[in-house]
Order: sequence, then C-alpha cells, then structure tokens
Amino acid sequence: MKNLVVITGAGMSAESGMKTFRDNDGLWEEYNVMDVATPEAWHRDRELVNRFYNERRKQLYKCRPNAGHKGLAELQQDFNVNIITQNIDDLHERAGNKNVLHLHGELKKVRSTVDENLIYDLDGWELNIGDKCEKGSQLRPHIVWFGEAVPEMDNAIPIVHQADIIAIIGTSLAVYPAAGLVHYAPDDCPIYLIDPKIPNTHINNVNYIQKGSGEGVSILKEKLKEIL
Repeated sequence: MKNLVVITGAGMSAESGMKTFRDNDGLWEEYNVMDVATPEAWHRDRELVNRFYNERRKQLYKCRPNAGHKGLAELQQDFNVNIITQNIDDLHERAGNKNVLHLHGELKKVRSTVDENLIYDLDGWELNIGDKCEKGSQLRPHIVWFGEAVPEMDNAIPIVHQADIIAIIGTSLAVYPAAGLVHYAPDDCPIYLIDPKIPNTHINNVNYIQKGSGEGVSILKEKLKEIL
C-alpha cells in the first residue's frame, strides 16, 4: 500500500468543538497564550497554568471525533496512513486512527518535572498541585510549550521522507518546527492541502481543497481513489 502521511493542526479539531487560540489574536478564551503555555508561565504561576489545562482537558472529554477524523480512519483500508498532528487531543485515536504521532504532546497525559521520560496517563480530567511522580516531583502537563524543544520531530521527519502522498489539514503551517516538515517530502510527492483559508505558503505540487476538515477529507478520499 502507498504511504499516506497526514499533517494536522487546530482546524482539524475545530469542527469537534475544540477551541483554538490562533483565531483570536493569541488569546485562548480569556487567556494570553504566553501566560499559560511557556515554561516561564509554569514557574511563575503553576496554579493558573494547571487550571488552564484542566479546563482544556475537561472540554476534550465533551468533544467527539468529527467526519474528518473518521474519514482518515477509513483511508487505512487502502493506504498505510501515518498522522503527524500538532494537536494535543486524542480525537484521531478515538476515531480509529492507528498510527498517530503527537508533535506537541498529549492533553490526557502528564509527566514528571525532574525526569521528562516519566510520562503517565492521567485518570480523569483533573491534575492537582501536589500530584507527584515516583521521584517525588510535581507532575506537569505533557505538553510542548513555546520555547521548548520538540523531540518528536526526530520521529516525524523519516515518516515524511517516506511519503507517497501528503495531506495537510487545518494548519496554517505557521508554527515551526512543524511547518518545516513538508520540506522533507520527496520531490515528486503530491500534496493536498485542506483548509477553508489558503495559507500564504510556498509548497510545490500542492492541490488545494478549500473546505473544512469534514468536507475536505470526503473530497480527498474521492481524489485518492484515482491513485489506487
């Protein structure tokens, strides 16, 4: 089977009700992203940062995969599908997608503040100040904050390099290093970009599908039938 690599961003989950901050001048509801998504913010006000992610987690439990997530899962019947997502939700997995790499972490997981290799599934939506890892340190959200390294890039690059087809869904390709992933694609690899707004990017071999994730993935499936 051909290798279909899908790179997804916030627009992928917007139709499921997950709120984003880039559509509102750097605000995530009433929060400034720099106050809740940086290491400095965590050191300055753990209560605020922790409350913010508890709220995001609680919201996630109310969301469901949309038609776009489900459509990508259905493509696994005909393609070797690998999803590289900038999203921290688990909607791809809940839709049945098997190979999902989270570049920016996972909302339903927490990790040690002294050993980044100690990662735990969180039971429920609430992390409390005082919850500690096995080494006795405070647990933090398992999220890549602004200013932190993106360790999963080392795993994402080889996946893109082996792609036969690439689909980009719901991302402006404005956040690096994730935005640079597409440049690792083979030169002759066709690229489909699904988004209601066409981003100002310079990518070769791009086929634009100017729709939301649900409708866009449906159109993508029809186009990919021609490749089978």
